[in-house]
Amino acid sequence: MLREIRSLSLLLLFLLVPAAQAAPTTAYRDPIDYFFHPFLGDLKAEAADAKKAGKQAIVVMYEFDDCPYCARMKREVLSRPDVQTYYRKHFQVFQIDTRGDQQITGFDGKNQIEKEFARAAGIRYTPTFIFYGLDGKVLVTQRGALYDPKEFMLLGEYVASGAYRSRSFARYLQSRKGS
Repeated sequence: MLREIRSLSLLLLFLLVPAAQAAPTTAYRDPIDYFFHPFLGDLKAEAADAKKAGKQAIVVMYEFDDCPYCARMKREVLSRPDVQTYYRKHFQVFQIDTRGDQQITGFDGKNQIEKEFARAAGIRYTPTFIFYGLDGKVLVTQRGALYDPKEFMLLGEYVASGAYRSRSFARYLQSRKGS
């Protein structure tokens, strides 16, 4: 009987060790609380606050509630503490609902509802990330999700470092993937 219990215990140990090793090494933190900043609907005021805080840009994630690509991006990339820490250090990050009716004030001071603002920004795909300079000018647009957290971090680095001024993200990515 004791021998059977030991054998069963060893079997369970051998089954559990690989499962534990396959578990994700990165904790999940809710992107709403840890990636995005609270957005009161005034991008011009947010840009002024970002400038005071020493941020390099404003990042807007254009998305909508039922977008499966947005949900996966939030779950697999924006929930990671390393991604959250990097982006919040360098950028003010907000989300705008491409189907939303919340009134917002654009960088130009003009009031529009979210879906009109998104349409005027040329948003056709979700998620789309636009990095805006603190003056409201578009610096970089990323259409579609980046499910690789390292690639998404490199996108942030590409903007924060100013590399976007001299080369495309594809060329930047190619030069950095080997390092």
